[in-house]
Amino acid sequence: MAINQKPGPWDIEESWTARARRFLIEPHPSIEEIGERRRAQLLSIITLALTGSFIWGLLSNPPTYSTFIVLCFTTLTSYLLSRSKYYRIGSYFFSYGFTSISYITLTLGTASSFENTITSIAHVAIIVASVLLSLRGFIILVILSVVATFAAPLYSETPVGAINDYFRVSGVYTSIGFILIGANIFRARTERDRLNDVRDINRALEEITDNLEDRVKERTLELDKANRLTSRRVAQLQTIADLAQAIAQVDNPNEIIPTAASLISERFGFYHVGIFLLDKGREFAVLQAANSEGGKRLLERGHQLMLGTGVVGFAALTGNPRIALNVGADAVYFNNPDLPATRSEVALPLISNGETIGVLDVQSTEPGAFTEEDLQVLGTLANQVTIALENTRLLSEARASAKQVQEIYNEFVRAEWSRTAQKAEQAGFRYNTGRIEMIEMPIVDPEIVSAVESGEIIANHKNGVEETRAVVTVPVKLHGEVIGVLRIESHETSKVWLEEELTLMQAVAERAALAMENARLFQDARRRAAKERLIAEATSRISGSLNIENILENTAVELERVLGGSEVLIRFNSKDSA
Repeated sequence: MAINQKPGPWDIEESWTARARRFLIEPHPSIEEIGERRRAQLLSIITLALTGSFIWGLLSNPPTYSTFIVLCFTTLTSYLLSRSKYYRIGSYFFSYGFTSISYITLTLGTASSFENTITSIAHVAIIVASVLLSLRGFIILVILSVVATFAAPLYSETPVGAINDYFRVSGVYTSIGFILIGANIFRARTERDRLNDVRDINRALEEITDNLEDRVKERTLELDKANRLTSRRVAQLQTIADLAQAIAQVDNPNEIIPTAASLISERFGFYHVGIFLLDKGREFAVLQAANSEGGKRLLERGHQLMLGTGVVGFAALTGNPRIALNVGADAVYFNNPDLPATRSEVALPLISNGETIGVLDVQSTEPGAFTEEDLQVLGTLANQVTIALENTRLLSEARASAKQVQEIYNEFVRAEWSRTAQKAEQAGFRYNTGRIEMIEMPIVDPEIVSAVESGEIIANHKNGVEETRAVVTVPVKLHGEVIGVLRIESHETSKVWLEEELTLMQAVAERAALAMENARLFQDARRRAAKERLIAEATSRISGSLNIENILENTAVELERVLGGSEVLIRFNSKDSA
């Protein structure tokens, strides 16, 4: 997130500094070459600094008024020329003028001394000139300056001084001049060699560019072709993903096949899409869905192909894909009068667990419409259809099994509670004005019968006795089976049961059903535990006997005890009696 901030004081100072720099030393806009702009900028900086120094000297040292005026004029004029497109004239004017001033002061006798003039003015001028001037202009300046320096005793009104100082100053100046000439020559040659290298590189690059243009064009065409193929493949794969998702949302086996055929035809734009499934005898491939008008007519007639007949029959028999790029020249192709526009066809087997269960048949009106990539994509699509069919079949079987288990369990619950009701000593319980009463005989009431049969709450009816009261009957259900009822009567004659009250009663009935089922299961568990304990005790006593007579006697006694007064007879079987 971008945050707008006010510029701080340093930002403002930098802004003013940049503006001042551009105002004072920025070269003329007509100078575009970077090296020339740098020289013009350097000349501006040097002359501006010297102009300021000379102005300060004028103000602080009036006796040198005339000399400083000439220096200030020279530097100021050079500065003004550096800001124009004639900066080169400014460079020569500054270099030659500044150097000339040193020798003019010697001629006029206004210089303080020969040594100070040469070292303070001429040295600075020649050093700066080595940077600003061209090689030829700088060599001329050095030669003229050296000649003027050695000829100083002939024209100088300022005393030259001792002969040793004269030759030392002149020699140092001459050495500096020729050293700077050598440095400029070396720099010029280096730049020329570098420029030649750059030119050679540019020529090589131009040749490479010329050679690469054709290659780039070829590569561009290849990339465009590859991009088109890739885009088509991506679109196909995206379509497969969308189809797989759409097919996966259909959980009815009778709907998934027509849905798949319709989606494939719609997304890929094929002339005809048909899906065949093998019959139970695995003799025929039976058409189950089709999108074209001819395919729909075939579907109405119950079209089927014997395995091995046509492209579809071949794929169903062998379990391998079959493609006919030109149906007229394919010996296996089955000419169907309901599909006269077919020019190419591909059949892909639907294989589940290594066994062919059907065939996906795709037909086009164009010859050679299917490539190897299309075959792979359609193969993936056929696998998605197979997976969807198999998942739907497994889901149907799971639902059927779950329904069967639920019916068996409901029957078991119904039977168990029927036995529990028959064994119960009372038909139910009644809570009335703070006490609980046992119901000896079943209550025969139309509302109770209706609630048991329908499994729904019967509310807001009168009980039919002399003192009429509002009655609601709530079935007590366990896993969908009614195992009892809750019958609630209100003391208010005009009571109307609210939806919240009925919901509360239904929740109480559900909790009561679960509690009663848990109690029944607990009683069954206790009975089984007691029976297991009796069997264990009988087994222990019988196994403690050491002879047959005692074993038989203990067996009869334990059976009689477990079965409760039954007559027990143990008889040996022999071959004669048999």
